[in-house]
Amino acid sequence: MRISVIIPTFNYGRFIGDAIQSAWAQTRSPDELIVVDDGSTDNTSEVVAGFGERVKYIRRENSGVSSARNRGVEESSGDLIAFLDADDIWEPRKLEKQAKLFERDGRIGLVHCGMREFDSESGETIALHTEGMEGEVAEALLLWEKVAVNVSGSAIMVSREAFEAAGGFDPRQKCGEDWDLCYRIARRYRVGFVREPLVNYRSHGAAAHRNVREMERGMGLFYQKAFADGGPEVAALRRRALGNYNRVLAGSYFRSGKYVDFLRTAAKSVWYRPAGIGYFAAFPCRRLRGTS
Repeated sequence: MRISVIIPTFNYGRFIGDAIQSAWAQTRSPDELIVVDDGSTDNTSEVVAGFGERVKYIRRENSGVSSARNRGVEESSGDLIAFLDADDIWEPRKLEKQAKLFERDGRIGLVHCGMREFDSESGETIALHTEGMEGEVAEALLLWEKVAVNVSGSAIMVSREAFEAAGGFDPRQKCGEDWDLCYRIARRYRVGFVREPLVNYRSHGAAAHRNVREMERGMGLFYQKAFADGGPEVAALRRRALGNYNRVLAGSYFRSGKYVDFLRTAAKSVWYRPAGIGYFAAFPCRRLRGTS
């Protein structure tokens, strides 16, 4: 199977060289590497040019990460597609270990892996994320009750067949687009998991996941589509799913210091799942212990 690596980037010239080097340092070397520059105004083009013809460079007007990834897939030819965010770094055996799962089971459409989150300034490890599921995981993704998939774009590899069947990334989403794609693929295919931290996920102030309001907008669109297209069995999970999701959202708003939004989303969570009121009643105590 041929493997294509897609790297979307916007003003990450300070990071993208490390990302590209980690892709070419793989024990299973990619068959092609495509960088989609989404309108950068920094030195991104110069850094990429330093890699010569080994990298296919596409520059376009800024349209968002989802559209950039879709463009990269359109320009690619691989049977398997691995996405690498320009500020992340792969461990050397990442592509090898994920590709083996596709080769073993033709029913798999997506393989994810564990991640190491590290501080961009010090390089120190913040957390290891090695929980995840395999097999049929669509319901778990919908419900937010378990760590179903490590949905960072850098952690997933998909088959071209699955990507096209799911319709690719939704260009309307600036946050939650990975979750959305993983769910749509998981509705159709089995999911594989490598329980090792094969991605080094860089934590820094510009990371998209820090924008909680954009997360709320993007995931709101995800749920709107999921319940509209999922049929009766998915519709039956609506209140449970939205109760759990708003609980997570409330916690994110609290940590961001946006207390009005915290109260708003906490109230929505309890409205959808009244049994969750105990969680919020004990919230101040958990915050003091650092467990929420």
